Amino acid sequence: MNFIEDVIQRYPFGKPALLALDADGGRRVWHFSELFAMSAGLSGAMAARGVERGDAVMTLAGSRVEWVLAMLACWRMGAVAMPCNPQLRRKDLQLRINAADPALCIGEEQFLSEMPDGVECLDMDDVERILDEDHRQEPPAESVDLAPEDPAVIIFTSGTTGDPRGVLYPQRYLTGQELQAEHWFGAAEGDLAWCTAAPGWSKSTRNVFIAAWLRGAAAVIHDGRFDPEERWRLVGREGVSVLCQAPTEYRMLATRVELGPVPGLRRMVSAGEPLNPEVIAHFRERVGMGIGDGYGQTETGAVSGMRPGEDDPRRDGSMGRPLPGIDARVVDHRGAPAESGELQVRPRSLPTFFTEYLGGERFTGEWWPTGDHARLDEEGYLWFQGRDDDIILTAGYRVGPFEVESALVSHPAVAEAAAVPAADPERGSVVRAVVVLRDGEPSERLAAELQEHVKRVTAPYKHPRVVEFADELPKTSSGKIMRARLRGD
Repeated sequence: MNFIEDVIQRYPFGKPALLALDADGGRRVWHFSELFAMSAGLSGAMAARGVERGDAVMTLAGSRVEWVLAMLACWRMGAVAMPCNPQLRRKDLQLRINAADPALCIGEEQFLSEMPDGVECLDMDDVERILDEDHRQEPPAESVDLAPEDPAVIIFTSGTTGDPRGVLYPQRYLTGQELQAEHWFGAAEGDLAWCTAAPGWSKSTRNVFIAAWLRGAAAVIHDGRFDPEERWRLVGREGVSVLCQAPTEYRMLATRVELGPVPGLRRMVSAGEPLNPEVIAHFRERVGMGIGDGYGQTETGAVSGMRPGEDDPRRDGSMGRPLPGIDARVVDHRGAPAESGELQVRPRSLPTFFTEYLGGERFTGEWWPTGDHARLDEEGYLWFQGRDDDIILTAGYRVGPFEVESALVSHPAVAEAAAVPAADPERGSVVRAVVVLRDGEPSERLAAELQEHVKRVTAPYKHPRVVEFADELPKTSSGKIMRARLRGD
């Protein structure tokens, strides 16, 4: 199997594949034949720089065509694509480099400035020269025959009590997305689908262009900051028919934009964190359709979702039924079937289940414990109830408290810190930090200084929007921070 031959090459010459929008209002339509040719050329340059089958290749770019081309070039030659969120800072990047040992990084100059030494990099000017037909080009790398279990992608997940972990996906992960593409995402031949997730997240990897292309649809990428008014205007102007956003983006649209029906828009979906039923109802009233919520994890891929044709107000807030063929169950603390308890899935029923964590740790059990608690109703629909760990879901991002706490403690004024979620009407939750000072006195100025410090040390989306000070943190007898008490559980 090879994604390039099995998917890209099956489309006729001139069929649109990608609509690329930039922050300055520019737009360009890319056809499958163009993406095939340009990614082939980029693969030759990668091979000339020593990239071989099985090597990891980082990307550090926004939602632009070069990111897509780099991913395709990897899959052509059997290299392993490792897309990274461009907000990552030097410490974040060093952790990923140590874990994956990438042979090359392709990124934008503004983001490559954070790259540690030791990894060869290509910036956008380099890529432009590589693809310029007026310059000498390296012959394309061979399109290799790959096995379903050969490595394809690395995505890093947020850790609960430690550093993020690299999750390795096999080649079957790519074509295995057709299940959710048909039964949740809902794209079809002739559609224009826009998944707004940024590079570096599992949802982005599977839904920005893979899900659309597997179903014969074209995809949208937008290299610009989220602005609610602009987002809704672009949906209408470009004729988007399938829209996939984070719950926070839907919440902001609901409160900041005068919504109304959009010609051609026929499907809206959401994933990443639970979406409020009242927001879904608001869109149904103003736009004429609800929003199909879905559920999955980095390790599993999509597990459940509200399917096309299931827009029923009675189920607003449900994360849908398990997708066809996926074995899922809800169990109590003893492992017995229950109406309410932990959601578990059977890995062998998941076409997108990961291979291993970087370092070789594989899951070998019969049932994968998601750590998420859900209720299973009489009709087989799942309803999210909460997590049994300390991951913070904020504005579609998953933030491990350990990363925030480590960044805070690196400030000379901080002795200890704990990070927990705090409710927020638009973002769902925000990061709340409780800080014990080593030096100085609590003040709004110091709180702001700590927020800026975290933004410099790690990705800005992890920074605490709420900073509180305390004399001490609640701890267990063994010295572990009792985050549940800080959350008020």
